[in-house]
Amino acid sequence: MAGFSLICCVVTIGDASKTLKFAKKYGVKGGTISIGRGTVNSRLLEFLGLNEVRKEIVTMVIESELAAGAISGISGDMEFAKPHKGIAFSYSVPEFIGSKNVVGESSPITEGGKGMYNVIYVVVSKGKAEDVIDAASKAGSKGGTIMNARGAGIHEVQKLFSVEIEPEKEVVFILTKNDSKDGIVESIRSHLKIDEPGNGVMYVLDVNEVYGLYK
Repeated sequence: MAGFSLICCVVTIGDASKTLKFAKKYGVKGGTISIGRGTVNSRLLEFLGLNEVRKEIVTMVIESELAAGAISGISGDMEFAKPHKGIAFSYSVPEFIGSKNVVGESSPITEGGKGMYNVIYVVVSKGKAEDVIDAASKAGSKGGTIMNARGAGIHEVQKLFSVEIEPEKEVVFILTKNDSKDGIVESIRSHLKIDEPGNGVMYVLDVNEVYGLYK
C-alpha cells in the first residue's frame, strides 16, 4: 500500500477555494476547509486590537510520492514566498482509509525545508488558546493558528439542567524549527500545567516540507 502525506495550508479568508483549485493540478482530489485565526506578533497591532486575523485552513491528503511536488506547486501558485500570503506544511500519514479518492498522477518532486521543522498541536479549553500562544512566544515562537473544536472524551461531558453538553475547545498549532521545539513544548507544558488532568493535551509531529515561514 502506498504511503500518504497530509498537506496543510493556512490562508487568508476567501483563498481556500483557490488553494484547492491549484492543488488539483498536482494530484490532490479534494480537501477539507476549516475556519481559524492566526496570531500576529506585533505590539502595535496588539495595541490597535488587530493582532488576530481570520484564516482558512485547508487540509488535503495525497500519495507520499506526489506530496513534495504538490506542496511546492501550491506554494508557488499561491505565492507563499511573499509575506502574509500564507503558509504550507506537510507530514506523513501512517494510514489513510478511502485512498481511492486521493490517488493522482505523477508530478515533479522538489524539496522545501525537509526535516527541519515540527508542528506542535495543543488542545485546551476555550479561552486558553491565547495562554498557549503567550507561553510559546516566551520560548521563541513567532505565532500560531487557533481553531475552535469541542471535546468528545468520556470525561468531557458536563450537564446543565440535566442536559448533557460537550465543552468547547480550542486547538492551537505552532510551526517551529527542530532546535526550538523542546523549549516551546516545555514552556507550554509548564505555563498551562498540561500534565494535570483536564488542562489539555499536546502532541508533536515531524514536518516533511514547509513553505511561507519567515524569521
